[in-house]
Amino acid sequence: MLLEQLRREVCTLHAELPRNNLVAWTSGNVSARDPESNLVVIKPSGLTFDKLTPESMVVVDINGTVVESDLKPSSDTASHCYIYRHMPKVYGVVHTHSRYATAFAVVGKSIPCYTTAMGDEFGGPIPLGGFALIGGEEIGERVVEALRDSKSPACILQNHGVFTTGKNAEAAVKAAVMTEDNAAIVWLALQLGTPIPIPDEDIAKLHYRYTNVYGQ
Repeated sequence: MLLEQLRREVCTLHAELPRNNLVAWTSGNVSARDPESNLVVIKPSGLTFDKLTPESMVVVDINGTVVESDLKPSSDTASHCYIYRHMPKVYGVVHTHSRYATAFAVVGKSIPCYTTAMGDEFGGPIPLGGFALIGGEEIGERVVEALRDSKSPACILQNHGVFTTGKNAEAAVKAAVMTEDNAAIVWLALQLGTPIPIPDEDIAKLHYRYTNVYGQ
């Protein structure tokens, strides 16, 4: 079986999506790109999260052609692969329809940076990308466009949901969790009044510290 370790990692990380209330039923997916072979491991289409196993993960090449599996890959596979081809530092991609972040997408608004946690993780607002239908590379194109001039590893797509990227699949899952958490905080703050903005220079300092100093 190809990429056994990566299959296990991707399968385990899928469990984090329902655990963190980021998905409903079969919606959402995680993928990872192997740095040596450039092959991609991704969720099979339409399987509930409790039925996922390392063996059920689908291996595709960088263009989305199935290399190993009897199952169909996620309907978002072409877009995941587009992101990998055009963002060479990305080795993990996550897609969710998490509620608060998707609410911003439905009204066509980016998620503004009103918390220090957002400054840390995203280095500014979470950008909004344009609308595209599911099934081809168009969603991937919108993601790459939205993230091209942003420090953020995450974006939301109009009328759709969340896409996050990372140096590996775990980092992309973390970005998805943080996207929803901060979207909920911002939404609640907007109900209470007018959020206090963080100056751009302080956001830059927060992001630099988090990405260069924080942690082990």
